[in-house]
Amino acid sequence: MAAEHTNPPAEPAIFVSVDDSHRAELVLTGEIGAAPLRELEEILGAPPLAEAAEWVVDMNGVTHLDLACAYALLRAATLRAKPAELTIRGARRAVRRTLRHAGLDTVATIEE
Repeated sequence: MAAEHTNPPAEPAIFVSVDDSHRAELVLTGEIGAAPLRELEEILGAPPLAEAAEWVVDMNGVTHLDLACAYALLRAATLRAKPAELTIRGARRAVRRTLRHAGLDTVATIEE
């Protein structure tokens, strides 16, 4: 049995970084629900994520992921001329369930 994550603050936060090899890291923390949905969609559709070939999404600090936000991630990664290679890391069991419900497990590598 894996160790439980520590409880991060519930306030949502979204951070993006990109390296020279066009690999982007998206770090999400807190409760990613309806409130940050528009911000998440804007970040996902804008440079540098829109131009990155590979995305790593760190969800270690996510306490809740709304299904609409999971769909936003799915759309942003797949509805491009060339879909992004997507890896999701550190999602809690309930968050992984939401990712599966959105279909992200069919297009992404989901690591615990």
